[in-house]
Amino acid sequence: MTQAQIEVGQSAEFTKTVTETDVVLFAGITGDLNPAHVDQVWAEASRFGGRIAHGMLSASFISTVLAMKLPGPGTIYLSQTLSFTGPVKIGDTVTARVEVVELMPKRTVRLATTVHTHDGTLVIEGEAVVRAPKGRVPDDPEPAA
Repeated sequence: MTQAQIEVGQSAEFTKTVTETDVVLFAGITGDLNPAHVDQVWAEASRFGGRIAHGMLSASFISTVLAMKLPGPGTIYLSQTLSFTGPVKIGDTVTARVEVVELMPKRTVRLATTVHTHDGTLVIEGEAVVRAPKGRVPDDPEPAA
């Protein structure tokens, strides 16, 4: 990507089907063994009616978009806000999307972030602030007119 290619309104996405293996590995890596994620009997009695993926697993797909697509390799996360608005069940296909909202000084970029399930249900919304790699955005953008 060249400097001129990243601009306000630009967006990118990553889509993945969340599998049993994803949930089990995430639980093992993080130590988050909440029964909502790992205990089928417990989860069936919950308000979700079955096991759900970790919210942070689903949110991590936002990081995938930022690191691999927009702004891309070399991007450094500075902050992220998240609101979890619905569950992701094992077998759901989710799409994480980022959209450039503002180019700020020192290669800092503010992006709207969302994750939707395959049926269009919004499950996460928030905002990320990242430092883009050199050459991806202006070091000091022109002020808005």
